Amino acid sequence: MVRKIKAKLVLRMRSEGLSGRQIAAQGLSRHSVAAVLEAADREKLTWDDVAGLDDAAVYARLFPDRGVHESVHTQPDWGHVHRELARVGVTLKLLHGEYVDRCRATADTAMGYDRFCKNYQQHVLVIGAASRVGHKAGQTVEVDWSGPTMQLTDPVTGASTRLFLFVGCLPFSRYAFVEPTLDMQQGTWLRAHVAMFDWFGGSVPRVVPDNLKTGVIKHPAEGEVVLNDAYRELAAHYSAAVLPGRVRKPKDKASVENTVGHVATWVIAGLRHRQFGTLAELRAAVYERMGAYNREPFQKRQGSRLGVFDAEERPLLRPLPAVAFEISRWAYGRRVQKNGHVVWEKNFYSVPYAHIGRAVDLRVTESMIEVFGDSERLTSHLLAPIGATNEYRTHDADLPNGPRYRQWDSARVREGAGRVGENAVTVVNRIFESVPVDEQGLDAALAVLRLTRRYSAARVEAACQIALASRVRSPRYAHLRPILETRQDQTGRRLPRFEPVTETPAEPTGYVRGADYYAGETR
Repeated sequence: MVRKIKAKLVLRMRSEGLSGRQIAAQGLSRHSVAAVLEAADREKLTWDDVAGLDDAAVYARLFPDRGVHESVHTQPDWGHVHRELARVGVTLKLLHGEYVDRCRATADTAMGYDRFCKNYQQHVLVIGAASRVGHKAGQTVEVDWSGPTMQLTDPVTGASTRLFLFVGCLPFSRYAFVEPTLDMQQGTWLRAHVAMFDWFGGSVPRVVPDNLKTGVIKHPAEGEVVLNDAYRELAAHYSAAVLPGRVRKPKDKASVENTVGHVATWVIAGLRHRQFGTLAELRAAVYERMGAYNREPFQKRQGSRLGVFDAEERPLLRPLPAVAFEISRWAYGRRVQKNGHVVWEKNFYSVPYAHIGRAVDLRVTESMIEVFGDSERLTSHLLAPIGATNEYRTHDADLPNGPRYRQWDSARVREGAGRVGENAVTVVNRIFESVPVDEQGLDAALAVLRLTRRYSAARVEAACQIALASRVRSPRYAHLRPILETRQDQTGRRLPRFEPVTETPAEPTGYVRGADYYAGETR
């Protein structure tokens, strides 16, 4: 069965001209993709019909029989529009104005400029490589690392630090972006993409990288491209598809390869006589040089990269998401404990009680932790501060209603110890006294109480009494378990470590079993 959460995503990618194989390469099942496309064809549903619906509504319209909405706008001759755009000086704004004039003359309904641009965008995706225009406006960005590098120089020691350059280029206008970085790790790669889209002021539906390990796990000659989760998540945030260039086929991203060469001249060579002590200082200088590069007139055509971008490509860019992208880590298969919490880095986060005992996945950002079950988001919490341990983040809505459920706290632990005996209460109290806050002693105190699952309460109480008579100030589970395992509480025998000290003792050396432990009362 096709998963509801994927149906809308498949239709959106199809509207952008991606084939079924390319859609499946984004981490989707081929069978699910085929089922959605077949249902959409059968029901005559397009992306425009479902763009405003949620995932469940899209799924309901695809598989039960439903009607199709038809556009009330008069459609222009998109082939004519595309041919006219290839002429010097002709823009979508000009063609839209001529289209509106024709509609007024015939009393037809004209679509607005935004819809006109989006519909043309869909048209050029359909005609693809057969078009006279090699690249389509607002469709693709090519990204790569520059081979040549730069450096920072410490103003005090004179030591140099190597810097790398991330390069992004819109092939239609050749409008380019460069970001200096300290490394080429995955987090840096993702942050550079975020900075690039901010520089452009919008995003595009296709991202064409090289086959880098920071983005692509596997790119076989035949079969599906496998992207890593972090890169796929970035693409989903910007509603884009990642389509890596073929292995050893640099012409698949010729624009960015060409731009890398220009960067060596405009940025690296252009700044060779200047020294930079901080990354922020160098970044500002690089941005300044790239602004000049984009304003430089073309040699073989009219205008500049910036001019073509502003006139023809910027209107077709997608708006940036309202929420900024956060780099995240994933942890899979974490078990929800009986207290309704899941553990992450020694802290506890509540999960809806219906999922107690089940495995969940965690998505952790710099500020949040999100819990997922069966690919659905269950809850989220603010992340505990760095270095914190045994902290609890609990939503009341995650806890079951009624008096039967009580979250473990120091009062409840002391209550449980009281049912074991006075010595058990003393042991638990000393545990809580030994930690700065009660929450840090919960696990140790609960471990003492859990001994009653294996031994009787009377034996645990006797073991607590023996432990309290020893030199140990705050007995724990590790002290009580050996007493119970060796039946010291039943025989009344005391090991030397527990006997009262009558003479000046030597330095304590922990638990040392005496000869009577191994050979009886006499040797």
